[in-house]
Amino acid sequence: MLGYPPRPPEMKPPLFDYRSPSSLDEALTLRSEYSDDSAVLAGGQSLMPMLNLRLARPEVLIDLGRVAELAGIRELDGGVSLGAMTRQRSAERSDLIRARAPLVQQALAHVGHPTIRNRGTVGGSLAHADPAAELPAVCLALDAEFVARSAGGERKIAADDFYMGFMTTALAPDELLVEVRIPAAAGTLGTAFVEIARRHGDFALVGVAAALALDGESVITDARLALTGVAGLPVRAREAEASLRGASAGAAAFAAAADLVAAELEPRTDAHATGDYRRRVASVLARRALAEAMP
Repeated sequence: MLGYPPRPPEMKPPLFDYRSPSSLDEALTLRSEYSDDSAVLAGGQSLMPMLNLRLARPEVLIDLGRVAELAGIRELDGGVSLGAMTRQRSAERSDLIRARAPLVQQALAHVGHPTIRNRGTVGGSLAHADPAAELPAVCLALDAEFVARSAGGERKIAADDFYMGFMTTALAPDELLVEVRIPAAAGTLGTAFVEIARRHGDFALVGVAAALALDGESVITDARLALTGVAGLPVRAREAEASLRGASAGAAAFAAAADLVAAELEPRTDAHATGDYRRRVASVLARRALAEAMP
């Protein structure tokens, strides 16, 4: 009989019970009931391939697509708040984010392609915690705060404490990430996001989020550097940041900070790049990002 051969079994998802709550309370009740035996579907850009490859085998899939209260962008104390189910494309086009947190939009331009960003969600990317993803590094650089909720209540988690290891966050098995809050910057903050990938739309081999604030004499009063693709989780280059504060903005200060970035890192070697390559690229991109972030 002619026709296409059947797909290999590993390309089909395992059997699971599908639930589609229409409210946050209903979703939290399901999460509490099934806990470790459940998986949460937001945009599906990462979870669906994992299901097809049998890397995820939940007994219950909780689809948040109908929980409208989890989506939206609003001003918050001079900063900005994004609901976890806010589509990445909506954030990329938001005038409020452009005014209050432009680094988010600069990074989103590197996330996949527009069709991916139309479905992908801000909270889905953050909670998935892929070590090569852009948004976790951005939130780390901007000192974001994550709001987690369970049937028992709500708690706030600093970005510094949210990422714990390879694709591992501080979320408890019965919690959902419901919101990310990006605080207002003190003064004018220049920002830039740069990365290198094999092809446009691929996950970054290395990415750098940078933010700088200067006084009237071009002295750096605040500096943030966060990197993706160089460890099992996003990292802040603390020593490099410290070297920049109080220095005169310019090529010399940026080059010295870039050297410290390379010294701080111990990137992994994998099928895509060696650790030494990632370290050298991180230094180059840090210098480039700092130059582009000049306010």
